[in-house]
Amino acid sequence: MDFLPKTSMASSPEGAAVVNAYKKALATAASVSAYAMLARGMARELLPDELRAAVRWGAAFVRSRVSAPDKERHTIVIRRVLGGGYNEDDLFDAALTYLATKINPQSMSRLCLARTRKREPDGSGSCTTLLSMENGSSTTDTFQGVEFRWTSIESGGNDGNNRGKECLELSFDAEHTETALHKYVPFITSTAEELRLRDRALKIFLNQGSSWKGINHHHPATFDTLAMDPSVKQAVIDDLDRFLKRKDYYRRIGKAWKRGYLLYGPPGTGKSSLVAAMANYLRFNLYDLDLSGVYDNSCLQRLLIDMSNKSILVIEDIDCSFDTMSREDRKVSHATTYTDDDDDDDEYDDARARGYPPERERKITLSGLNFIDGLWSTCGEERVIVFTTNYKDRLDRALLRPGRMDMHVYMGHCGWEAFRTLARNYHLVEDHALFPEIRELLSVVEVTPAEVSEMLLRSEDVDVALRVLIEFLQQRR
Repeated sequence: MDFLPKTSMASSPEGAAVVNAYKKALATAASVSAYAMLARGMARELLPDELRAAVRWGAAFVRSRVSAPDKERHTIVIRRVLGGGYNEDDLFDAALTYLATKINPQSMSRLCLARTRKREPDGSGSCTTLLSMENGSSTTDTFQGVEFRWTSIESGGNDGNNRGKECLELSFDAEHTETALHKYVPFITSTAEELRLRDRALKIFLNQGSSWKGINHHHPATFDTLAMDPSVKQAVIDDLDRFLKRKDYYRRIGKAWKRGYLLYGPPGTGKSSLVAAMANYLRFNLYDLDLSGVYDNSCLQRLLIDMSNKSILVIEDIDCSFDTMSREDRKVSHATTYTDDDDDDDEYDDARARGYPPERERKITLSGLNFIDGLWSTCGEERVIVFTTNYKDRLDRALLRPGRMDMHVYMGHCGWEAFRTLARNYHLVEDHALFPEIRELLSVVEVTPAEVSEMLLRSEDVDVALRVLIEFLQQRR
């Protein structure tokens, strides 16, 4: 049996050896096939059906012991719950927000854009467009060494219409059920909340009567652009970071999860800019409380109750808002009395027309701030309260105590490091030939960051602006 053509290779000794080996391999394969067919035929003829079934069962048993068994899988179904308006299911939106960070557009042939909506404290709604999976698509995520598989599906509705409801299925090995329910799902919700806070438009709310009115807040101040003592700035950042991480700690020690700050110092030292930087750093909304528009303590409490979590309450110039002088000074002061002359009547009518309570009818007192650290303080959590004043010595010691003003931050005059920050902000310079002279002048002249900023704004030419600043400092000295 010769299947090979006659070639020059076959005529050589090496070619002849290859041809012989090939022939032997073919002969051996044919022999093995023949013996297998013979054995199979003899088994069918000689072995009974029961014995052959027992052999097949034994082979299957051995294979099941040797090969890895299929693991049991569990699935969590997360449905979109439509209740009208902005009542989408928070967990579904959280899952969409989280998965948007895990989807690789390059690995999927079909993708879709989804919109999540969130109701804000003022009743408005914010919408976010996210990248999501098309129905039937899947993606995997690994958490603490466990693989989780996400699948987007559309389930049939039970309300009689043909339109299905979007669902997400989370599948995992049954042995990791505890991890999925008590670690992975909470991790998704917390991560989604952090992403939402980071990307949302911040708002500042102003009190009108006993309610809040919000507008978008676009203040650009950050800790990087803030002109203040670097050590004080870092202390504030560290304190904020520590506060954010202490939810369980505050609960364990039985305290409301909030933090109070007192910013004090001369006018123009950047107290309001620090508040804006704190809001941008935390991604918290601001509630600017004007106590002159608050009628009494009950109205103040309603306003504080209506604040959302993850927010900053700001009371600026607390020493001017109402009678906050110390008890010792108040003993020697005379109470203000109101007469019924025409001037008082004009003031009364004007205040009423603007919607504010007249001074003689305003009944808010220092005790109204007990809401901040009293029994009602636990109505909200993760809140920051900031008081500002130009005159710390005018404040009652009851306001200054820990629990109301936990950290006191002095906003002083412009020092050398604060000036370098301003020079970098306004003229993008890190060093200049005039810097040594300015440093020497700042060591003996007291000026505020606001005054230095005004001098740097006088010209876009850095040389001119710095000379203007030097002349200003020399005049001050």
